[in-house]
Amino acid sequence: MDLVVIGLGYVGLPLVREAGRAGLRVGGLDRDARVVAGLKAGLSHVDDVSAEDVEHMLAAGFTPSRDEDILDGARTIVICVPTPLSTDGGPDLTAVRAAAQTVARHLDPGTLVVLESTTYPGTTDEVVRPILEESGLVAGEDFHLAFSPERIDPGNPVYGVRNTPKIVGGLTPSCAHAAAAFYGKFVDHVVQAKGTREAEMAKLLENTYRHVNIALVNEMAVFCNELGIDLWDSIACAATKPFGFQAFYPGPGVGGHCIPIDPNYLSYKVRSLGYPFRFVELAQEINERMPRYVVERAQALLNREGQAMKGAKVLVLGVTYKPDIADQRESPARPVARRLRKMGADLSFHDPHVERWEVDGEPVPRARVLYTALAEADLVIVLTDHREYDPESLTRHARLLFDTRGATRRLEETAAERVELL
Repeated sequence: MDLVVIGLGYVGLPLVREAGRAGLRVGGLDRDARVVAGLKAGLSHVDDVSAEDVEHMLAAGFTPSRDEDILDGARTIVICVPTPLSTDGGPDLTAVRAAAQTVARHLDPGTLVVLESTTYPGTTDEVVRPILEESGLVAGEDFHLAFSPERIDPGNPVYGVRNTPKIVGGLTPSCAHAAAAFYGKFVDHVVQAKGTREAEMAKLLENTYRHVNIALVNEMAVFCNELGIDLWDSIACAATKPFGFQAFYPGPGVGGHCIPIDPNYLSYKVRSLGYPFRFVELAQEINERMPRYVVERAQALLNREGQAMKGAKVLVLGVTYKPDIADQRESPARPVARRLRKMGADLSFHDPHVERWEVDGEPVPRARVLYTALAEADLVIVLTDHREYDPESLTRHARLLFDTRGATRRLEETAAERVELL
Protein backbone atom coordinates (compact mmCIF):
# COMPACT_ATOMS: atom_id res chain seq x y z
CA MET A 1 0.00 0.00 0.00
CA ASP A 2 1.10 3.56 -0.69
CA LEU A 3 -0.97 4.63 2.31
CA VAL A 4 -2.80 3.01 5.20
CA VAL A 5 -5.09 5.20 7.29
CA ILE A 6 -5.81 4.08 10.85
CA GLY A 7 -9.27 5.29 11.85
CA LEU A 8 -11.89 5.55 9.11
CA GLY A 9 -14.10 8.26 10.58
CA TYR A 10 -14.79 11.92 9.83
CA VAL A 11 -11.07 12.62 9.36
CA GLY A 12 -9.71 9.37 7.98
CA LEU A 13 -12.30 8.60 5.31
CA PRO A 14 -12.08 11.93 3.43
CA LEU A 15 -8.29 11.51 3.50
CA VAL A 16 -8.63 8.05 1.95
CA ARG A 17 -10.89 9.41 -0.78
CA GLU A 18 -8.57 12.25 -1.76
CA ALA A 19 -5.44 10.09 -1.75
CA GLY A 20 -7.22 7.51 -3.90
CA ARG A 21 -8.27 10.17 -6.37
CA ALA A 22 -4.60 11.06 -6.76
CA GLY A 23 -3.80 7.50 -7.78
CA LEU A 24 -2.43 6.20 -4.48
CA ARG A 25 -3.23 2.64 -3.47
CA VAL A 26 -4.90 3.04 -0.09
CA GLY A 27 -5.82 0.73 2.75
CA GLY A 28 -7.78 1.50 5.89
CA LEU A 29 -7.62 -0.03 9.36
CA ASP A 30 -10.50 0.34 11.79
CA ARG A 31 -11.48 -1.72 14.82
CA ASP A 32 -15.23 -1.18 14.32
CA ALA A 33 -16.56 -4.23 12.47
CA ARG A 34 -19.69 -2.37 11.35
CA VAL A 35 -17.67 0.43 9.81
CA VAL A 36 -15.45 -1.96 7.89
CA ALA A 37 -18.35 -4.16 6.75
CA GLY A 38 -20.31 -1.09 5.65
CA LEU A 39 -17.42 0.28 3.62
CA LYS A 40 -16.82 -3.08 1.97
CA ALA A 41 -20.50 -3.06 1.00
CA GLY A 42 -20.18 0.41 -0.52
CA LEU A 43 -21.86 2.28 2.34
CA SER A 44 -20.66 5.46 4.05
CA HIS A 45 -21.09 6.49 7.69
CA VAL A 46 -19.59 9.97 7.15
CA ASP A 47 -21.55 13.02 5.97
CA ASP A 48 -18.91 14.28 3.56
CA VAL A 49 -18.32 10.93 1.84
CA SER A 50 -21.20 9.56 -0.22
CA ALA A 51 -21.96 5.93 -1.04
CA GLU A 52 -21.00 6.75 -4.63
CA ASP A 53 -17.64 8.00 -3.34
CA VAL A 54 -17.09 4.72 -1.50
CA GLU A 55 -17.89 2.73 -4.64
CA HIS A 56 -15.29 4.73 -6.58
CA MET A 57 -12.77 4.27 -3.75
CA LEU A 58 -13.28 0.50 -3.76
CA ALA A 59 -12.98 0.38 -7.55
CA ALA A 60 -9.67 2.25 -7.27
CA GLY A 61 -8.32 -0.39 -4.88
CA PHE A 62 -9.28 0.91 -1.45
CA THR A 63 -9.12 -1.93 1.07
CA PRO A 64 -10.84 -1.41 4.44
CA SER A 65 -9.82 -3.95 7.05
CA ARG A 66 -9.80 -4.90 10.73
CA ASP A 67 -6.61 -6.91 10.24
CA GLU A 68 -3.47 -5.02 11.24
CA ASP A 69 -1.44 -7.03 8.74
CA ILE A 70 -2.67 -4.51 6.17
CA LEU A 71 0.12 -2.28 7.54
CA ASP A 72 2.82 -4.63 6.27
CA GLY A 73 4.93 -2.84 3.67
CA ALA A 74 2.93 0.41 3.81
CA ARG A 75 4.99 3.37 2.62
CA THR A 76 2.96 5.87 4.66
CA ILE A 77 0.77 5.34 7.73
CA VAL A 78 -1.53 8.12 8.96
CA ILE A 79 -3.16 7.87 12.40
CA CYS A 80 -6.63 9.48 12.55
CA VAL A 81 -8.08 8.01 15.76
CA PRO A 82 -10.29 9.83 18.30
CA THR A 83 -8.84 11.78 21.23
CA PRO A 84 -11.76 12.45 23.60
CA LEU A 85 -11.38 14.15 26.95
CA SER A 86 -10.34 12.05 29.92
CA THR A 87 -11.85 12.35 33.39
CA ASP A 88 -9.14 14.85 34.43
CA GLY A 89 -9.93 17.16 31.51
CA GLY A 90 -6.92 16.22 29.40
CA PRO A 91 -6.87 14.22 26.18
CA ASP A 92 -7.56 10.51 26.40
CA LEU A 93 -4.73 9.09 24.32
CA THR A 94 -5.80 5.46 24.66
CA ALA A 95 -6.61 5.13 20.95
CA VAL A 96 -3.44 6.99 19.91
CA ARG A 97 -1.24 4.72 22.04
CA ALA A 98 -3.00 1.61 20.73
CA ALA A 99 -2.57 2.77 17.14
CA ALA A 100 1.12 3.52 17.69
CA GLN A 101 1.64 0.09 19.25
CA THR A 102 -0.04 -1.49 16.24
CA VAL A 103 2.18 0.47 13.85
CA ALA A 104 5.30 -0.48 15.82
CA ARG A 105 4.59 -4.17 15.20
CA HIS A 106 4.65 -3.59 11.44
CA LEU A 107 7.07 -0.69 11.04
CA ASP A 108 9.65 -0.92 8.24
CA PRO A 109 12.69 1.26 7.57
CA GLY A 110 11.84 4.27 5.43
CA THR A 111 8.16 4.39 6.41
CA LEU A 112 6.50 7.75 7.00
CA VAL A 113 4.22 7.82 10.07
CA VAL A 114 1.95 10.84 10.55
CA LEU A 115 -0.28 11.61 13.51
CA GLU A 116 -3.38 13.67 12.60
CA SER A 117 -5.36 13.18 15.81
CA THR A 118 -5.72 16.45 17.71
CA THR A 119 -3.83 16.53 20.99
CA TYR A 120 -1.61 18.66 23.21
CA PRO A 121 1.81 19.94 22.08
CA GLY A 122 4.49 17.31 22.64
CA THR A 123 2.37 14.22 22.01
CA THR A 124 4.08 13.19 18.77
CA ASP A 125 7.55 13.38 20.29
CA GLU A 126 6.82 12.36 23.88
CA VAL A 127 4.12 9.68 23.43
CA VAL A 128 4.07 8.37 19.85
CA ARG A 129 7.80 8.36 19.11
CA PRO A 130 8.85 6.17 22.10
CA ILE A 131 6.16 3.62 21.28
CA LEU A 132 7.20 3.44 17.63
CA GLU A 133 10.86 3.10 18.61
CA GLU A 134 9.99 -0.08 20.53
CA SER A 135 10.24 -1.57 17.05
CA GLY A 136 14.00 -1.10 17.25
CA LEU A 137 13.93 1.62 14.59
CA VAL A 138 14.88 5.21 15.40
CA ALA A 139 12.60 8.10 14.43
CA GLY A 140 14.30 10.61 12.16
CA GLU A 141 16.96 8.09 11.21
CA ASP A 142 15.28 4.81 10.26
CA PHE A 143 11.75 6.11 9.66
CA HIS A 144 10.04 9.47 9.28
CA LEU A 145 7.67 10.87 11.92
CA ALA A 146 5.44 13.95 11.59
CA PHE A 147 2.32 15.63 12.90
CA SER A 148 -0.27 17.14 10.56
CA PRO A 149 -3.42 18.62 12.11
CA GLU A 150 -6.69 17.65 10.49
CA ARG A 151 -8.73 20.55 9.17
CA ILE A 152 -11.94 18.76 8.25
CA ASP A 153 -15.07 20.94 8.39
CA PRO A 154 -18.03 18.55 8.07
CA GLY A 155 -20.66 19.76 5.65
CA ASN A 156 -18.49 22.49 4.13
CA PRO A 157 -19.30 22.53 0.39
CA VAL A 158 -16.30 24.72 -0.51
CA TYR A 159 -13.28 23.51 1.45
CA GLY A 160 -12.13 19.90 1.65
CA VAL A 161 -8.90 17.96 1.96
CA ARG A 162 -7.48 19.09 -1.38
CA ASN A 163 -8.00 22.86 -1.23
CA THR A 164 -7.48 23.43 2.50
CA PRO A 165 -3.80 24.28 3.23
CA LYS A 166 -2.14 21.35 5.01
CA ILE A 167 0.24 22.01 7.91
CA VAL A 168 3.01 19.48 8.51
CA GLY A 169 5.57 19.45 11.29
CA GLY A 170 8.36 16.90 11.19
CA LEU A 171 10.47 15.50 14.00
CA THR A 172 13.47 16.43 11.83
CA PRO A 173 13.81 18.47 8.63
CA SER A 174 13.97 15.24 6.61
CA CYS A 175 10.77 14.05 8.30
CA ALA A 176 9.08 17.33 7.41
CA HIS A 177 10.25 17.04 3.82
CA ALA A 178 8.90 13.49 3.54
CA ALA A 179 5.52 14.50 4.98
CA ALA A 180 5.27 17.55 2.72
CA ALA A 181 6.11 15.44 -0.31
CA PHE A 182 3.44 12.90 0.63
CA TYR A 183 0.61 15.41 1.19
CA GLY A 184 1.73 17.39 -1.84
CA LYS A 185 0.50 14.52 -4.02
CA PHE A 186 -3.13 15.38 -3.30
CA VAL A 187 -3.23 18.71 -1.39
CA ASP A 188 -2.87 21.99 -3.28
CA HIS A 189 -0.83 23.84 -0.66
CA VAL A 190 1.38 22.36 2.08
CA VAL A 191 2.71 24.54 4.91
CA GLN A 192 5.76 23.37 6.84
CA ALA A 193 5.81 24.19 10.54
CA LYS A 194 9.06 24.50 12.46
CA GLY A 195 8.46 21.17 14.18
CA THR A 196 5.84 18.79 15.56
CA ARG A 197 5.05 20.97 18.59
CA GLU A 198 4.42 24.02 16.44
CA ALA A 199 2.07 22.02 14.20
CA GLU A 200 0.25 20.63 17.25
CA MET A 201 -0.09 24.13 18.70
CA ALA A 202 -1.39 25.55 15.41
CA LYS A 203 -4.43 23.28 15.55
CA LEU A 204 -5.20 24.23 19.14
CA LEU A 205 -4.72 27.92 18.38
CA GLU A 206 -7.24 27.77 15.53
CA ASN A 207 -9.96 26.24 17.68
CA THR A 208 -9.17 28.18 20.86
CA TYR A 209 -9.56 31.38 18.84
CA ARG A 210 -13.05 30.33 17.80
CA HIS A 211 -13.94 29.01 21.25
CA VAL A 212 -13.03 32.28 23.00
CA ASN A 213 -14.78 34.51 20.47
CA ILE A 214 -17.97 32.44 20.52
CA ALA A 215 -17.93 32.68 24.32
CA LEU A 216 -17.57 36.46 24.02
CA VAL A 217 -20.72 36.86 21.92
CA ASN A 218 -22.59 34.29 24.01
CA GLU A 219 -21.95 36.34 27.14
CA MET A 220 -22.89 39.50 25.28
CA ALA A 221 -26.17 37.84 24.24
CA VAL A 222 -27.08 37.38 27.90
CA PHE A 223 -26.61 40.99 28.97
CA CYS A 224 -27.82 42.49 25.68
CA ASN A 225 -31.14 40.76 26.31
CA GLU A 226 -31.30 42.44 29.72
CA LEU A 227 -30.39 45.83 28.21
CA GLY A 228 -32.91 45.54 25.37
CA ILE A 229 -30.18 45.57 22.71
CA ASP A 230 -30.46 43.58 19.47
CA LEU A 231 -27.02 41.94 19.46
CA TRP A 232 -27.62 40.41 16.03
CA ASP A 233 -28.02 43.89 14.57
CA SER A 234 -24.93 45.10 16.40
CA ILE A 235 -22.87 42.23 14.97
CA ALA A 236 -24.19 42.97 11.47
CA CYS A 237 -23.18 46.61 11.84
CA ALA A 238 -19.72 45.77 13.22
CA ALA A 239 -19.17 43.30 10.38
CA THR A 240 -19.31 46.14 7.85
CA LYS A 241 -15.83 47.21 9.03
CA PRO A 242 -13.46 45.97 6.32
CA PHE A 243 -10.56 45.39 8.72
CA GLY A 244 -9.91 44.41 12.33
CA PHE A 245 -13.18 42.51 12.92
CA GLN A 246 -14.51 39.03 12.25
CA ALA A 247 -18.13 38.23 12.99
CA PHE A 248 -18.98 35.49 15.48
CA TYR A 249 -22.54 34.68 16.49
CA PRO A 250 -24.23 33.50 19.71
CA GLY A 251 -25.96 30.16 20.01
CA PRO A 252 -27.23 27.51 22.43
CA GLY A 253 -23.70 26.25 23.09
CA VAL A 254 -20.84 24.79 21.08
CA GLY A 255 -20.63 21.35 19.51
CA GLY A 256 -18.58 19.05 17.36
CA HIS A 257 -15.28 17.47 18.28
CA CYS A 258 -13.16 20.60 17.86
CA ILE A 259 -14.41 23.65 19.74
CA PRO A 260 -15.80 22.07 22.95
CA ILE A 261 -12.88 19.62 23.20
CA ASP A 262 -9.63 20.82 21.64
CA PRO A 263 -8.98 23.97 23.71
CA ASN A 264 -9.05 21.79 26.81
CA TYR A 265 -5.94 19.99 25.53
CA LEU A 266 -4.09 23.29 25.59
CA SER A 267 -5.48 24.18 29.02
CA TYR A 268 -4.36 20.75 30.25
CA LYS A 269 -0.81 21.33 29.00
CA VAL A 270 -0.64 24.81 30.52
CA ARG A 271 -1.89 23.51 33.88
CA SER A 272 1.02 21.06 33.87
CA LEU A 273 3.27 24.13 34.04
CA GLY A 274 1.63 25.17 37.29
CA TYR A 275 -0.85 27.88 36.28
CA PRO A 276 -4.31 28.07 34.66
CA PHE A 277 -5.11 29.10 31.11
CA ARG A 278 -7.80 31.56 32.15
CA PHE A 279 -9.14 32.51 28.73
CA VAL A 280 -9.90 28.89 27.82
CA GLU A 281 -11.37 28.00 31.17
CA LEU A 282 -13.61 31.07 31.20
CA ALA A 283 -14.73 30.41 27.63
CA GLN A 284 -15.55 26.83 28.56
CA GLU A 285 -17.59 28.01 31.53
CA ILE A 286 -19.58 30.49 29.45
CA ASN A 287 -20.29 28.12 26.56
CA GLU A 288 -21.22 25.25 28.85
CA ARG A 289 -23.85 27.33 30.64
CA MET A 290 -25.61 28.42 27.43
CA PRO A 291 -27.96 25.39 27.30
CA ARG A 292 -29.20 26.30 30.79
CA TYR A 293 -29.66 29.91 29.70
CA VAL A 294 -31.63 28.82 26.61
CA VAL A 295 -34.03 26.84 28.78
CA GLU A 296 -34.41 29.77 31.19
CA ARG A 297 -35.31 32.05 28.29
CA ALA A 298 -37.73 29.42 26.98
CA GLN A 299 -39.41 29.25 30.37
CA ALA A 300 -39.70 33.04 30.47
CA LEU A 301 -41.34 33.04 27.04
CA LEU A 302 -43.96 30.53 28.14
CA ASN A 303 -44.55 32.47 31.35
CA ARG A 304 -45.17 35.57 29.27
CA GLU A 305 -47.96 33.65 27.53
CA GLY A 306 -49.38 32.53 30.85
CA GLN A 307 -48.20 28.93 30.54
CA ALA A 308 -45.90 26.81 32.68
CA MET A 309 -43.09 24.72 31.27
CA LYS A 310 -44.52 21.63 32.95
CA GLY A 311 -46.85 19.97 30.47
CA ALA A 312 -46.08 22.42 27.67
CA LYS A 313 -45.57 20.96 24.20
CA VAL A 314 -42.02 21.96 23.26
CA LEU A 315 -40.61 21.16 19.82
CA VAL A 316 -36.84 21.48 19.26
CA LEU A 317 -35.67 21.91 15.68
CA GLY A 318 -32.23 20.54 14.82
CA VAL A 319 -30.28 18.24 17.13
CA THR A 320 -26.98 18.08 15.21
CA TYR A 321 -24.12 20.35 16.22
CA LYS A 322 -24.11 22.35 12.95
CA PRO A 323 -26.42 22.82 9.94
CA ASP A 324 -27.00 20.35 7.13
CA ILE A 325 -25.11 17.33 8.51
CA ALA A 326 -26.02 14.34 10.70
CA ASP A 327 -23.12 14.74 13.13
CA GLN A 328 -24.36 14.97 16.73
CA ARG A 329 -20.99 15.02 18.52
CA GLU A 330 -21.14 17.28 21.60
CA SER A 331 -24.33 18.92 20.29
CA PRO A 332 -25.80 21.44 22.75
CA ALA A 333 -29.24 20.09 21.83
CA ARG A 334 -28.76 17.23 24.26
CA PRO A 335 -28.22 19.29 27.45
CA VAL A 336 -31.05 21.61 26.36
CA ALA A 337 -33.39 18.64 25.96
CA ARG A 338 -32.24 17.11 29.22
CA ARG A 339 -33.16 20.25 31.13
CA LEU A 340 -36.47 20.72 29.32
CA ARG A 341 -37.46 17.19 30.28
CA LYS A 342 -36.39 17.74 33.87
CA MET A 343 -38.74 20.74 34.02
CA GLY A 344 -41.65 18.61 32.80
CA ALA A 345 -41.93 19.69 29.18
CA ASP A 346 -43.72 17.41 26.72
CA LEU A 347 -40.71 17.25 24.41
CA SER A 348 -40.44 16.30 20.74
CA PHE A 349 -37.85 16.98 18.05
CA HIS A 350 -37.45 17.35 14.33
CA ASP A 351 -34.27 17.08 12.31
CA PRO A 352 -34.13 16.26 8.59
CA HIS A 353 -30.82 14.44 9.12
CA VAL A 354 -31.70 12.42 12.24
CA GLU A 355 -34.37 9.72 12.34
CA ARG A 356 -33.95 8.62 15.97
CA TRP A 357 -32.67 10.60 18.93
CA GLU A 358 -32.10 9.67 22.54
CA VAL A 359 -31.28 11.69 25.63
CA ASP A 360 -29.79 9.76 28.54
CA GLY A 361 -30.91 6.52 26.94
CA GLU A 362 -34.56 7.58 26.58
CA PRO A 363 -35.95 8.19 23.08
CA VAL A 364 -37.37 11.59 22.19
CA PRO A 365 -40.47 11.43 19.93
CA ARG A 366 -39.77 12.64 16.39
CA ALA A 367 -42.22 14.95 14.66
CA ARG A 368 -43.02 13.36 11.31
CA VAL A 369 -44.83 16.28 9.64
CA LEU A 370 -42.91 19.45 10.41
CA TYR A 371 -45.54 22.11 9.85
CA THR A 372 -48.22 20.17 11.69
CA ALA A 373 -45.86 19.86 14.65
CA LEU A 374 -45.05 23.57 14.48
CA ALA A 375 -48.72 24.49 14.73
CA GLU A 376 -49.37 22.06 17.59
CA ALA A 377 -46.41 23.06 19.76
CA ASP A 378 -46.76 25.62 22.54
CA LEU A 379 -43.13 26.60 21.95
CA VAL A 380 -40.69 25.88 19.12
CA ILE A 381 -36.96 26.25 19.76
CA VAL A 382 -34.56 26.45 16.81
CA LEU A 383 -31.30 24.85 17.94
CA THR A 384 -29.75 24.13 14.52
CA ASP A 385 -30.59 26.22 11.46
CA HIS A 386 -30.72 23.54 8.77
CA ARG A 387 -31.42 24.96 5.33
CA GLU A 388 -34.68 22.94 5.26
CA TYR A 389 -36.05 25.29 7.93
CA ASP A 390 -37.40 28.20 5.92
CA PRO A 391 -37.62 31.19 8.30
CA GLU A 392 -40.84 32.57 6.80
CA SER A 393 -42.56 29.18 7.06
CA LEU A 394 -41.39 28.73 10.64
CA THR A 395 -42.78 32.08 11.73
CA ARG A 396 -46.02 31.53 9.83
CA HIS A 397 -46.80 28.15 11.42
CA ALA A 398 -45.30 28.38 14.92
CA ARG A 399 -47.39 29.92 17.66
CA LEU A 400 -44.30 30.91 19.65
CA LEU A 401 -40.76 30.64 18.28
CA PHE A 402 -37.44 30.96 20.11
CA ASP A 403 -34.67 31.27 17.53
CA THR A 404 -31.25 30.61 19.10
CA ARG A 405 -29.44 30.72 15.73
CA GLY A 406 -30.66 33.98 14.26
CA ALA A 407 -32.29 32.26 11.30
CA THR A 408 -35.28 34.62 11.38
CA ARG A 409 -33.45 37.85 12.15
CA ARG A 410 -33.97 39.34 8.67
CA LEU A 411 -37.75 38.90 8.63
CA GLU A 412 -40.18 41.78 8.87
CA GLU A 413 -41.19 43.06 12.28
CA THR A 414 -44.75 41.74 11.83
CA ALA A 415 -43.82 38.45 13.49
CA ALA A 416 -41.90 40.08 16.35
CA GLU A 417 -44.55 39.37 18.97
CA ARG A 418 -44.31 35.60 18.29
CA VAL A 419 -40.58 35.31 17.56
CA GLU A 420 -37.71 35.90 19.93
CA LEU A 421 -34.00 35.80 19.14
CA LEU A 422 -31.34 34.61 21.55
